[in-house]
Amino acid sequence: MLKQFLPRSLFGRSLLILVTPLLLVQAVATFIFYDRVWQTVSRRLAAGVAGDVGMVVGLLADGTQAADISSILQMASTKMGLRVSFRPGESLPKPQPGPPEGILERDLTASLIERVGSPFVLDAWSLSRDVEILVELPYGVLRVLAPRERLFTSTIYIFFLWMAGTSLVVFVIAVLFMRNQIRPIRRLAEAADAFGKGRDGPDFKPAGSTEVRQAAAAFILMRERVRRFLTQRTEMLAGVSHDLRTPLTRMKLELAMLGDGPEVIGLKADVSEMDRMVDSYLAFARGEGGEKPVTTDLGALLADLAAAARRAGHAVGLDTEGDLIVSIRPEAFKRCLDNLIANATRHGTRVTVTAARRSRQIEILVDDDGPGIPAERREEVFKAFVRLDPSRNPSTGGVGLGLTIARDIVRGHGGELTLIDSPDGGLRARIKLPF
Repeated sequence: MLKQFLPRSLFGRSLLILVTPLLLVQAVATFIFYDRVWQTVSRRLAAGVAGDVGMVVGLLADGTQAADISSILQMASTKMGLRVSFRPGESLPKPQPGPPEGILERDLTASLIERVGSPFVLDAWSLSRDVEILVELPYGVLRVLAPRERLFTSTIYIFFLWMAGTSLVVFVIAVLFMRNQIRPIRRLAEAADAFGKGRDGPDFKPAGSTEVRQAAAAFILMRERVRRFLTQRTEMLAGVSHDLRTPLTRMKLELAMLGDGPEVIGLKADVSEMDRMVDSYLAFARGEGGEKPVTTDLGALLADLAAAARRAGHAVGLDTEGDLIVSIRPEAFKRCLDNLIANATRHGTRVTVTAARRSRQIEILVDDDGPGIPAERREEVFKAFVRLDPSRNPSTGGVGLGLTIARDIVRGHGGELTLIDSPDGGLRARIKLPF
């Protein structure tokens, strides 16, 4: 249950690891200071004030003359720092105040009970700079104003200021340090994300701690190996394409010279089908080739594909919402969408294409009213050379690479292609493309 309250980022968790022990140490230090130092100092200061008041009360308790009272009060003011006055004939106010609430009242009340021995009233909050103590004597009331400085020590505030200040300094240093440590990891993640989407990201160099540098170096080596493999594969496919095209071209020329007999017509159909199959195989193996991402209006691209489908005699509707400008490989993505629309028009009579922005991604939907695909077989059709029609008749479909190529292209752009039920009763192909 604690996971939902913990930060998800490495930066937040690292700060939590650094700050939590610091807070625990300070909490323990504060408790020890409060329990051992603050309360001890507070009790001793209260005992000192109560002892001075008790001494004055002891000097006045025997009913001394007025001159002696004045001398005692003057001595209390000059020697003890107390402002003392005597009110003959008065008594303590009624009713008496309740039990002490704060630390100051509690400690001073306990010390006065121990050292004065006479009824008294303590008012610690009415005056801003002094604490008022009224002591009842046999022939009057003694009023004592004790400065608050005698009951507090600035060490308390200095302690808390030092704790808060050092905590803030440590927190700032931790934030700056962790930001510098996290930055290389973020750059590595950005470089990996850009490479996974086929984009040429900024120059990436290993930086940071030893472990991060090792991960970055391993990523750079992997990226170079993958690029070298793709280059070699493209060059090999270019040669294979040339080698296959040459005999096919000769066969077409020879068939064209043979006339239009029944056997020749069948051979021409076979050669055309072979040519189309070679195109499909090469398109699947070549993938996106060396095409670079370009800022493209996806709405215009969809409009061109829908218009081409209508010219071919298919009922294709198009609905786009908002700005659909995104960086993609236009030819590769056009091939992906063309495969999806062709698959929908092959199995349905009415096709609807919808595109709109959804949060931080673009969603493209291709719906048809065909028979659909059973839910348990929808992932199977994305495998290479897999067709739901076991006869593999070219008239009922391709060679089983259309959806495979489409998903590879979408994933190469960092998106995802899935198949779900369509509201039109058939199949819905849904593309989610980040931007």
